[in-house]
Amino acid sequence: MRHLALSLTLLLFATTATHAEEIGSVDTVFKFIGPDHKIVVEAFDDPGVAGVTCFLSRARTGGLKGAFGLAEDKSEASIACRQVGPISIPKPIQPQEEIFSERTSLVFKRLRIVRMVDPKRHTLVYLTYSDRVIEGSPQNSVTAVPVDRGTAIPVR
Repeated sequence: MRHLALSLTLLLFATTATHAEEIGSVDTVFKFIGPDHKIVVEAFDDPGVAGVTCFLSRARTGGLKGAFGLAEDKSEASIACRQVGPISIPKPIQPQEEIFSERTSLVFKRLRIVRMVDPKRHTLVYLTYSDRVIEGSPQNSVTAVPVDRGTAIPVR
């Protein structure tokens, strides 16, 4: 029974997690065996803010290790979030919240995106960085989306 509950919880999490949609990619290194190394551009909509989409570019390691999910991707990533429609925030958001996380190595490394609210400038700030259980990376990228003063940013 415990295994069934755990399986259902994991299934629910997998279906509600934010997933990036691949927009395109360019090869950077040819590999004879397995996929090439590449830079991938992905998009995902902010789950708490309608009308904002973030575009993320990052390295994806190819070769045999990349093909089997054993490779560790580079820590470098770039982010650009833009207003793509009317901005609305249907329910209060946290002043700082992780809105995206994806594994970039077999076990220890993750790429994360955190949304922060800057109430003084009425702006949403998005930060991407990579962390690791033992040692993270200071490499990061930041972008901001100003919100019209007529649109409330409800913060909990």
